[in-house]
Amino acid sequence: MAIEVGSKLQGKVTGITKFGAFVELPGGSTGLVHISEVADHYVKDINELLTVGQEVQVKVLNVESDGKIGLSIRKALDQPERPKRPHGGGNRGPRTNRPGPSFEDKMARFLKDSEERLATIKRQTESKRGGRGARRG
Repeated sequence: MAIEVGSKLQGKVTGITKFGAFVELPGGSTGLVHISEVADHYVKDINELLTVGQEVQVKVLNVESDGKIGLSIRKALDQPERPKRPHGGGNRGPRTNRPGPSFEDKMARFLKDSEERLATIKRQTESKRGGRGARRG
């Protein structure tokens, strides 16, 4: 049986590692479910979710030329698509019509901060090297 990208198959967990689980697919081939593809939430210990011998449904993510098969349990679950968040929205609350600082103001503040930091670093490194009036013993 040819394994195609995108197909959903039933398999059996044959091994568990820190980074994922090996799943035997129909036809005897084995693929890897990376730990990030086990569940929709962060998984610290894969052993809390999977055991050797467990039957799982997987989705084929990729089949490489060397025969390695990438699988996903999380994408095999039939879940409705979550709506995409608009970029740059974040959790900043409602926008106000107050104008922020202009680009020129931001640039002037950046230059001032940058020059102050450079001066501080220069003072510190010169005193360590013995430059400008540092005493020699």
